[in-house]
Amino acid sequence: MATQQEKAQALRALHRPGQPLVLINVWDAVTARIIEELGYPAIATTSAGVAFAEGYADGERISRETMLAGIKRVTRVVQVPVTADMEAGYGSSPEDAAATARGVLQAGAVGLNFEDSHDERELMDLERQVERIQAMRDAANEFDVPLCINARTDAFLADIGDSDDWRLDESIRRGNRFLAAGADSVFVPGVADDTLIGKLCAAINGPVNILAGGASPSLSRLAELGVARISVGSASIGYAMAQFRAIAQDVKTSGSFAFAKQRISHGEMNALFS
Repeated sequence: MATQQEKAQALRALHRPGQPLVLINVWDAVTARIIEELGYPAIATTSAGVAFAEGYADGERISRETMLAGIKRVTRVVQVPVTADMEAGYGSSPEDAAATARGVLQAGAVGLNFEDSHDERELMDLERQVERIQAMRDAANEFDVPLCINARTDAFLADIGDSDDWRLDESIRRGNRFLAAGADSVFVPGVADDTLIGKLCAAINGPVNILAGGASPSLSRLAELGVARISVGSASIGYAMAQFRAIAQDVKTSGSFAFAKQRISHGEMNALFS
């Protein structure tokens, strides 16, 4: 069994521009095991998905402790590296960021996502965010684990600023400062345009993570643009819940239970944890 240090190193090594790490985000133990069984080399959680499963809305309505408990349920059942979506760190201070990083490592994960926005309305002061990333790196060094910090900037996702040109420049500026402060990769969600993605990958001095959605370029095109990591975020749980709602509605309106023919069998589900 790989050590936590080895898993962290393996996760870092999977971030290769042009050969992107693809992550179908999970929210509990069973979705994590399905992804592992399919042969994905790493697992990422969706903070929204964990929150929804626990009965909370997205956006740090869930506590750090409850989120970490969800992460631990995932790391307990898989052998591949796990990276945890920890929103904006559950507090605005460097001390809060350090506590979040320690909690992630104690939960058995080896990477984390870390946002720079407040409720997707405004960006955290850049110097303060740099301090918070440095605090995370220092906390990880205490454990002697090269925690893979995926530093997220939300200029595009939150539609901050008055133009895409401003958002592009600000994302590049922040991304490079985050890398210099100790981040391993830069996550820029909310971008689907080929040209913008290409410019981000060319100007950010490290691996770039793109959030894939229905309007995103294909996997092969994102690889051509130099993307190093692709995640789907809460789209995974959103799609799964759309299917759940559809079968419930169909039973209600048609009286048919035909959906059960397409299920994963009870035996297969049990085998995921045997």
